[in-house]
Amino acid sequence: MSTIKLMAANKKHTSMPLDPKIPAAKSMRHGRIVSVPDQGQCLDTVQLDRLEQSFRTWVNGSVRADVRLSRRRILIIFLLIRYTGAKLNEVLALNPFQDIDPGRSSVFFHSSDKSNESAPREVQISETLSREIRDALADPSFRVSLKNRFGVDPGFVRRKFYERAEACGFPKRMGGPETLRKARGVELMQGNLPLPAVQKMLGHSTPNLTSSYVSFSPDDIQQVTRLFMEREASRKTSARNSFFGKIQAIQRGDIQSVVTLTTIGGHGVTTVITNDSLDRLALKEGILITAEVKAPWVILQKGDAEPVCSAENRFYGVIARSNKGRVNTEYAVRLTDETELCAIVSTAGGLAVDLNEGDRVWALFNCFAVVLHVD
Repeated sequence: MSTIKLMAANKKHTSMPLDPKIPAAKSMRHGRIVSVPDQGQCLDTVQLDRLEQSFRTWVNGSVRADVRLSRRRILIIFLLIRYTGAKLNEVLALNPFQDIDPGRSSVFFHSSDKSNESAPREVQISETLSREIRDALADPSFRVSLKNRFGVDPGFVRRKFYERAEACGFPKRMGGPETLRKARGVELMQGNLPLPAVQKMLGHSTPNLTSSYVSFSPDDIQQVTRLFMEREASRKTSARNSFFGKIQAIQRGDIQSVVTLTTIGGHGVTTVITNDSLDRLALKEGILITAEVKAPWVILQKGDAEPVCSAENRFYGVIARSNKGRVNTEYAVRLTDETELCAIVSTAGGLAVDLNEGDRVWALFNCFAVVLHVD
Protein backbone atom coordinates (compact mmCIF):
# COMPACT_ATOMS: atom_id res chain seq x y z
CA MET A 1 0.00 0.00 0.00
CA SER A 2 1.42 3.32 -1.04
CA THR A 3 1.24 6.34 1.24
CA ILE A 4 0.19 9.69 -0.14
CA LYS A 5 0.48 13.07 1.51
CA LEU A 6 -2.78 14.81 2.37
CA MET A 7 -3.32 18.36 3.56
CA ALA A 8 -4.86 18.61 7.00
CA ALA A 9 -8.57 19.26 7.09
CA ASN A 10 -9.83 22.84 7.01
CA LYS A 11 -6.46 24.41 6.08
CA LYS A 12 -5.82 26.82 3.26
CA HIS A 13 -5.37 24.88 0.01
CA THR A 14 -2.62 26.99 -1.46
CA SER A 15 -0.12 24.38 -2.64
CA MET A 16 -1.12 25.13 -6.24
CA PRO A 17 -1.41 28.67 -7.63
CA LEU A 18 -4.86 29.93 -8.51
CA ASP A 19 -4.67 32.13 -11.57
CA PRO A 20 -8.01 33.48 -12.75
CA LYS A 21 -6.32 34.47 -16.02
CA ILE A 22 -5.90 30.82 -16.98
CA PRO A 23 -8.87 29.79 -19.15
CA ALA A 24 -11.09 27.25 -17.46
CA ALA A 25 -11.04 25.05 -20.55
CA LYS A 26 -7.32 24.38 -20.12
CA SER A 27 -7.75 21.80 -17.39
CA MET A 28 -10.22 19.19 -16.23
CA ARG A 29 -11.46 19.72 -12.71
CA HIS A 30 -13.04 17.26 -10.36
CA GLY A 31 -16.53 18.24 -9.30
CA ARG A 32 -20.19 18.22 -10.15
CA ILE A 33 -19.86 21.22 -12.43
CA VAL A 34 -16.56 21.35 -14.27
CA SER A 35 -15.02 23.05 -17.26
CA VAL A 36 -13.42 20.51 -19.54
CA PRO A 37 -11.03 20.49 -22.47
CA ASP A 38 -12.67 21.22 -25.82
CA GLN A 39 -15.99 21.92 -24.15
CA GLY A 40 -18.83 21.09 -26.53
CA GLN A 41 -16.63 18.67 -28.47
CA CYS A 42 -18.10 15.56 -26.84
CA LEU A 43 -21.55 14.41 -25.82
CA ASP A 44 -22.94 15.17 -22.38
CA THR A 45 -24.81 12.68 -20.21
CA VAL A 46 -28.24 13.45 -21.69
CA GLN A 47 -26.89 13.10 -25.22
CA LEU A 48 -25.08 9.87 -24.35
CA ASP A 49 -28.35 8.49 -23.02
CA ARG A 50 -30.09 9.46 -26.27
CA LEU A 51 -27.36 7.73 -28.26
CA GLU A 52 -27.71 4.60 -26.12
CA GLN A 53 -31.48 4.55 -26.69
CA SER A 54 -30.87 4.94 -30.42
CA PHE A 55 -28.69 1.82 -30.36
CA ARG A 56 -31.33 -0.14 -28.44
CA THR A 57 -34.09 0.86 -30.85
CA TRP A 58 -31.85 -0.02 -33.79
CA VAL A 59 -31.16 -3.51 -32.40
CA ASN A 60 -34.87 -4.36 -32.39
CA GLY A 61 -35.59 -2.63 -35.68
CA SER A 62 -34.90 -5.61 -37.96
CA VAL A 63 -37.27 -8.50 -38.62
CA ARG A 64 -34.34 -10.83 -39.29
CA ALA A 65 -33.03 -12.71 -36.27
CA ASP A 66 -29.45 -12.90 -37.60
CA VAL A 67 -29.35 -9.12 -38.14
CA ARG A 68 -30.64 -8.50 -34.61
CA LEU A 69 -27.88 -10.73 -33.21
CA SER A 70 -25.25 -8.85 -35.21
CA ARG A 71 -26.63 -5.52 -34.02
CA ARG A 72 -26.77 -6.77 -30.44
CA ARG A 73 -23.04 -7.41 -30.58
CA ILE A 74 -22.46 -3.82 -31.73
CA LEU A 75 -24.69 -2.63 -28.87
CA ILE A 76 -22.59 -4.54 -26.30
CA ILE A 77 -19.42 -3.04 -27.79
CA PHE A 78 -20.98 0.43 -27.51
CA LEU A 79 -22.08 -0.14 -23.90
CA LEU A 80 -18.59 -1.29 -22.89
CA ILE A 81 -17.00 1.82 -24.38
CA ARG A 82 -19.80 4.03 -23.06
CA TYR A 83 -19.46 2.87 -19.46
CA THR A 84 -15.80 1.81 -19.13
CA GLY A 85 -14.16 4.48 -21.28
CA ALA A 86 -12.04 1.76 -22.88
CA LYS A 87 -10.41 2.08 -26.29
CA LEU A 88 -12.08 0.36 -29.23
CA ASN A 89 -9.16 -2.02 -29.73
CA GLU A 90 -9.30 -2.98 -26.02
CA VAL A 91 -12.98 -3.90 -26.30
CA LEU A 92 -12.54 -5.81 -29.56
CA ALA A 93 -9.71 -7.82 -27.97
CA LEU A 94 -11.93 -8.99 -25.09
CA ASN A 95 -12.92 -12.59 -24.66
CA PRO A 96 -16.47 -11.94 -23.40
CA PHE A 97 -16.66 -15.37 -21.79
CA GLN A 98 -13.46 -14.93 -19.79
CA ASP A 99 -12.77 -11.20 -19.44
CA ILE A 100 -16.21 -10.14 -18.18
CA ASP A 101 -17.02 -11.25 -14.64
CA PRO A 102 -20.70 -10.65 -13.82
CA GLY A 103 -20.14 -11.78 -10.24
CA ARG A 104 -17.67 -8.95 -9.62
CA SER A 105 -19.37 -6.56 -12.06
CA SER A 106 -15.95 -6.15 -13.64
CA VAL A 107 -14.35 -6.12 -17.08
CA PHE A 108 -10.69 -7.09 -17.41
CA PHE A 109 -8.71 -5.36 -20.16
CA HIS A 110 -5.37 -6.84 -21.20
CA SER A 111 -2.43 -4.85 -22.52
CA SER A 112 -1.94 -5.00 -26.29
CA ASP A 113 1.81 -4.95 -25.65
CA LYS A 114 2.84 -8.60 -25.75
CA SER A 115 5.99 -7.80 -23.77
CA ASN A 116 3.91 -6.33 -20.96
CA GLU A 117 3.15 -9.08 -18.45
CA SER A 118 1.35 -6.84 -15.96
CA ALA A 119 -2.02 -7.87 -14.56
CA PRO A 120 -5.07 -6.90 -16.62
CA ARG A 121 -6.80 -3.63 -15.80
CA GLU A 122 -10.00 -4.28 -13.87
CA VAL A 123 -12.78 -1.77 -14.57
CA GLN A 124 -15.97 -1.70 -12.54
CA ILE A 125 -19.38 -1.55 -14.21
CA SER A 126 -22.79 -1.27 -12.61
CA GLU A 127 -24.73 -4.34 -11.56
CA THR A 128 -27.44 -3.35 -14.04
CA LEU A 129 -25.05 -3.39 -17.00
CA SER A 130 -23.39 -6.53 -15.67
CA ARG A 131 -26.74 -8.34 -15.61
CA GLU A 132 -27.56 -7.20 -19.15
CA ILE A 133 -24.27 -8.56 -20.49
CA ARG A 134 -24.66 -11.78 -18.48
CA ASP A 135 -28.14 -12.36 -19.87
CA ALA A 136 -26.93 -11.69 -23.41
CA LEU A 137 -24.06 -14.15 -23.06
CA ALA A 138 -26.47 -16.75 -21.67
CA ASP A 139 -28.57 -16.61 -24.86
CA PRO A 140 -27.51 -19.69 -26.94
CA SER A 141 -28.06 -17.89 -30.24
CA PHE A 142 -26.00 -14.92 -29.12
CA ARG A 143 -23.22 -17.19 -27.84
CA VAL A 144 -23.01 -18.84 -31.25
CA SER A 145 -22.86 -15.43 -32.94
CA LEU A 146 -19.79 -14.68 -30.78
CA LYS A 147 -17.73 -17.58 -32.13
CA ASN A 148 -15.11 -14.97 -33.09
CA ARG A 149 -15.72 -13.16 -29.79
CA PHE A 150 -15.78 -9.39 -30.45
CA GLY A 151 -13.53 -9.81 -33.47
CA VAL A 152 -15.39 -7.26 -35.58
CA ASP A 153 -13.74 -5.08 -38.19
CA PRO A 154 -13.00 -1.75 -36.42
CA GLY A 155 -14.01 0.19 -39.51
CA PHE A 156 -17.41 -1.49 -39.52
CA VAL A 157 -17.91 -0.64 -35.83
CA ARG A 158 -16.98 2.99 -36.44
CA ARG A 159 -19.47 3.25 -39.32
CA LYS A 160 -22.29 1.94 -37.15
CA PHE A 161 -21.34 4.33 -34.35
CA TYR A 162 -21.34 7.24 -36.80
CA GLU A 163 -24.73 6.17 -38.19
CA ARG A 164 -26.32 6.12 -34.72
CA ALA A 165 -24.86 9.55 -33.89
CA GLU A 166 -26.27 11.04 -37.10
CA ALA A 167 -29.63 9.35 -36.42
CA CYS A 168 -29.74 11.36 -33.17
CA GLY A 169 -28.94 14.57 -35.01
CA PHE A 170 -25.33 14.74 -33.73
CA PRO A 171 -22.26 15.26 -35.92
CA LYS A 172 -21.02 11.77 -36.74
CA ARG A 173 -17.62 12.38 -35.16
CA MET A 174 -19.37 12.78 -31.79
CA GLY A 175 -20.24 9.09 -31.95
CA GLY A 176 -16.71 7.93 -32.70
CA PRO A 177 -15.14 5.51 -30.16
CA GLU A 178 -12.36 7.95 -29.23
CA THR A 179 -14.83 10.78 -28.65
CA LEU A 180 -17.07 8.49 -26.58
CA ARG A 181 -14.06 7.55 -24.47
CA LYS A 182 -13.35 11.25 -23.85
CA ALA A 183 -17.03 11.87 -23.13
CA ARG A 184 -16.97 9.14 -20.50
CA GLY A 185 -13.94 10.67 -18.82
CA VAL A 186 -15.64 14.09 -18.75
CA GLU A 187 -18.84 12.53 -17.40
CA LEU A 188 -16.98 10.76 -14.60
CA MET A 189 -15.23 13.99 -13.59
CA GLN A 190 -18.48 15.93 -13.68
CA GLY A 191 -20.06 13.22 -11.54
CA ASN A 192 -17.39 13.72 -8.85
CA LEU A 193 -15.48 10.46 -9.27
CA PRO A 194 -12.01 11.33 -7.88
CA LEU A 195 -9.40 12.05 -10.53
CA PRO A 196 -7.09 9.14 -9.54
CA ALA A 197 -9.99 6.70 -9.92
CA VAL A 198 -10.81 8.15 -13.35
CA GLN A 199 -7.16 7.83 -14.39
CA LYS A 200 -7.02 4.23 -13.22
CA MET A 201 -10.29 3.37 -14.95
CA LEU A 202 -9.17 4.83 -18.27
CA GLY A 203 -5.82 3.05 -18.05
CA HIS A 204 -3.55 6.01 -17.44
CA SER A 205 -0.17 4.73 -16.33
CA THR A 206 0.37 6.99 -13.31
CA PRO A 207 -2.67 7.93 -11.21
CA ASN A 208 -2.28 11.33 -9.59
CA LEU A 209 -2.26 10.34 -5.92
CA THR A 210 -0.43 13.36 -4.56
CA SER A 211 -0.96 15.38 -1.38
CA SER A 212 -2.06 12.95 1.31
CA TYR A 213 -1.15 11.51 4.66
CA VAL A 214 -3.79 8.83 4.20
CA SER A 215 -3.07 5.52 2.48
CA PHE A 216 -5.34 4.70 -0.45
CA SER A 217 -4.68 1.21 -1.77
CA PRO A 218 -5.74 -0.03 -5.22
CA ASP A 219 -8.59 -1.83 -3.43
CA ASP A 220 -9.74 1.49 -1.93
CA ILE A 221 -9.86 3.11 -5.35
CA GLN A 222 -11.69 0.10 -6.77
CA GLN A 223 -14.26 0.32 -3.98
CA VAL A 224 -14.74 4.03 -4.58
CA THR A 225 -15.33 3.32 -8.28
CA ARG A 226 -17.80 0.54 -7.49
CA LEU A 227 -19.80 2.83 -5.20
CA PHE A 228 -19.81 5.52 -7.88
CA MET A 229 -21.05 3.14 -10.58
CA GLU A 230 -23.96 1.96 -8.48
CA ARG A 231 -24.89 5.51 -7.48
CA GLU A 232 -24.69 6.61 -11.10
CA ALA A 233 -26.94 3.75 -12.18
CA SER A 234 -29.55 4.41 -9.50
CA ARG A 235 -29.37 8.25 -9.50
CA LYS A 236 -29.98 8.19 -5.72
CA THR A 237 -28.88 11.69 -4.77
CA SER A 238 -29.53 15.27 -5.84
CA ALA A 239 -26.65 16.76 -3.86
CA ARG A 240 -24.37 18.89 -6.05
CA ASN A 241 -21.21 18.40 -3.95
CA SER A 242 -20.46 14.77 -3.24
CA PHE A 243 -17.09 13.62 -1.89
CA PHE A 244 -15.69 10.11 -1.60
CA GLY A 245 -13.18 9.84 1.21
CA LYS A 246 -11.70 7.89 4.08
CA ILE A 247 -12.45 8.63 7.71
CA GLN A 248 -9.29 10.05 9.28
CA ALA A 249 -10.49 10.73 12.80
CA ILE A 250 -13.53 10.37 15.06
CA GLN A 251 -13.89 12.41 18.24
CA ARG A 252 -16.75 11.01 20.27
CA GLY A 253 -18.67 13.26 22.65
CA ASP A 254 -21.43 12.52 25.09
CA ILE A 255 -24.24 13.17 22.54
CA GLN A 256 -22.56 13.89 19.22
CA SER A 257 -19.29 13.02 17.49
CA VAL A 258 -16.95 14.95 15.19
CA VAL A 259 -16.01 12.95 12.09
CA THR A 260 -13.15 14.13 9.86
CA LEU A 261 -12.68 12.52 6.48
CA THR A 262 -10.04 13.06 3.81
CA THR A 263 -10.69 12.67 0.10
CA ILE A 264 -8.49 11.07 -2.52
CA GLY A 265 -8.38 14.50 -4.13
CA GLY A 266 -6.56 15.85 -1.08
CA HIS A 267 -9.25 17.76 0.82
CA GLY A 268 -10.59 17.46 4.34
CA VAL A 269 -14.25 17.62 5.36
CA THR A 270 -15.53 17.79 8.94
CA THR A 271 -19.03 16.87 10.09
CA VAL A 272 -20.86 16.39 13.36
CA ILE A 273 -23.34 13.52 13.73
CA THR A 274 -25.15 11.98 16.67
CA ASN A 275 -23.59 9.07 18.49
CA ASP A 276 -26.64 7.06 17.52
CA SER A 277 -25.88 7.68 13.83
CA LEU A 278 -22.21 6.90 14.42
CA ASP A 279 -23.11 3.50 15.88
CA ARG A 280 -25.89 2.78 13.40
CA LEU A 281 -23.60 3.43 10.44
CA ALA A 282 -20.79 1.48 12.15
CA LEU A 283 -18.33 4.26 11.39
CA LYS A 284 -14.68 3.82 12.28
CA GLU A 285 -11.36 5.27 11.22
CA GLY A 286 -10.08 4.06 7.87
CA ILE A 287 -13.38 3.16 6.18
CA LEU A 288 -14.51 4.73 2.90
CA ILE A 289 -17.57 6.94 3.02
CA THR A 290 -19.47 9.56 1.02
CA ALA A 291 -20.02 13.10 2.29
CA GLU A 292 -22.60 15.32 0.65
CA VAL A 293 -23.15 19.05 0.91
CA LYS A 294 -26.06 20.66 -0.89
CA ALA A 295 -25.11 23.69 -2.95
CA PRO A 296 -27.43 26.14 -1.07
CA TRP A 297 -25.54 25.33 2.14
CA VAL A 298 -22.24 26.60 0.70
CA ILE A 299 -21.60 30.26 1.57
CA LEU A 300 -19.21 32.38 -0.48
CA GLN A 301 -17.10 35.17 0.99
CA LYS A 302 -15.02 37.34 -1.32
CA GLY A 303 -11.37 38.13 -0.59
CA ASP A 304 -7.99 36.56 0.19
CA ALA A 305 -8.10 36.79 3.98
CA GLU A 306 -9.40 33.70 5.73
CA PRO A 307 -12.79 34.54 7.26
CA VAL A 308 -13.13 34.77 11.02
CA CYS A 309 -16.25 32.67 11.39
CA SER A 310 -17.58 29.49 12.95
CA ALA A 311 -17.72 27.46 9.72
CA GLU A 312 -15.50 24.42 10.23
CA ASN A 313 -15.05 23.72 6.51
CA ARG A 314 -13.24 26.50 4.66
CA PHE A 315 -11.90 26.22 1.14
CA TYR A 316 -10.04 28.92 -0.77
CA GLY A 317 -10.61 29.16 -4.50
CA VAL A 318 -11.59 31.21 -7.51
CA ILE A 319 -14.98 31.54 -9.19
CA ALA A 320 -14.58 29.63 -12.44
CA ARG A 321 -18.09 30.05 -13.81
CA SER A 322 -21.51 31.37 -12.89
CA ASN A 323 -24.99 30.62 -14.13
CA LYS A 324 -27.20 33.57 -13.27
CA GLY A 325 -30.96 33.27 -12.90
CA ARG A 326 -33.59 35.77 -11.89
CA VAL A 327 -33.87 34.37 -8.36
CA ASN A 328 -30.66 32.41 -7.72
CA THR A 329 -27.19 32.21 -9.21
CA GLU A 330 -25.06 29.07 -9.38
CA TYR A 331 -21.32 29.51 -8.85
CA ALA A 332 -18.61 26.95 -9.59
CA VAL A 333 -15.66 27.62 -7.29
CA ARG A 334 -12.35 26.12 -8.37
CA LEU A 335 -10.19 24.96 -5.50
CA THR A 336 -6.72 23.49 -5.73
CA ASP A 337 -6.08 19.87 -6.70
CA GLU A 338 -8.58 20.12 -9.57
CA THR A 339 -11.60 20.20 -7.26
CA GLU A 340 -14.67 22.39 -7.65
CA LEU A 341 -17.51 23.22 -5.30
CA CYS A 342 -20.93 24.36 -6.41
CA ALA A 343 -22.69 27.11 -4.45
CA ILE A 344 -26.16 28.53 -5.01
CA VAL A 345 -26.59 32.13 -3.85
CA SER A 346 -29.51 34.49 -4.29
CA THR A 347 -28.90 36.65 -7.33
CA ALA A 348 -29.53 39.77 -5.25
CA GLY A 349 -27.00 38.59 -2.67
CA GLY A 350 -24.40 37.86 -5.35
CA LEU A 351 -24.84 41.34 -6.79
CA ALA A 352 -24.65 42.92 -3.33
CA VAL A 353 -21.20 41.48 -2.65
CA ASP A 354 -20.17 41.82 -6.34
CA LEU A 355 -19.34 38.16 -7.06
CA ASN A 356 -17.86 37.72 -10.53
CA GLU A 357 -15.97 35.08 -12.47
CA GLY A 358 -12.28 35.22 -11.61
CA ASP A 359 -12.85 36.54 -8.09
CA ARG A 360 -10.96 34.85 -5.25
CA VAL A 361 -13.37 33.60 -2.63
CA TRP A 362 -13.72 31.37 0.39
CA ALA A 363 -16.32 28.61 0.14
CA LEU A 364 -17.67 27.92 3.61
CA PHE A 365 -20.03 25.38 5.13
CA ASN A 366 -20.43 24.26 8.71
CA CYS A 367 -20.13 20.76 10.05
CA PHE A 368 -23.91 20.36 10.37
CA ALA A 369 -24.36 20.88 6.61
CA VAL A 370 -22.52 17.62 5.80
CA VAL A 371 -24.48 14.40 5.39
CA LEU A 372 -22.65 11.06 5.50
CA HIS A 373 -23.64 8.00 3.50
CA VAL A 374 -22.35 4.45 3.83
CA ASP A 375 -22.98 2.36 0.71
